[in-house]
Amino acid sequence: MPAELGHQFDLRLKAAAVRLSAITEQRAAEPTHPGGWLRKEVLGHLLDSAANNHQRFVRAALDGSYAGPGYEQEAWVKFHGYAQMPWAELLTEWRQRNALLSRIVQRIDESALSASCKVGDNEPVTLRFLIEDYLRHLDHHVAQITG
Repeated sequence: MPAELGHQFDLRLKAAAVRLSAITEQRAAEPTHPGGWLRKEVLGHLLDSAANNHQRFVRAALDGSYAGPGYEQEAWVKFHGYAQMPWAELLTEWRQRNALLSRIVQRIDESALSASCKVGDNEPVTLRFLIEDYLRHLDHHVAQITG
């Protein structure tokens, strides 16, 4: 049921926001592991994910299907310069983008959740899968940032 999916989406975002808010600017400028992205860059990657999935969710829900490009994460993160941005600014942007995604997910009709979505060269999946995968991806990276 879409209302439950939207509610679950909202709850997960609120829990993530609490955890991310506890990160200091100093900690945000440290890598998640040796040689890895800075915590700021991981949050920036989540901003990119929100931007890419915004298009996917809306187009799939409105058009009944979605086919679009993949995401070159290394290039996007570097291009945006997330490492040089203040943590508070990144966190505010993350909250705003995800609040919008939450509103979108809450408005998707049940019938649209089965829309076929093809991202890059990947096999098609349903819109429901994309939404649930977005949340798994979010949880994974929030754990990296806060770990």
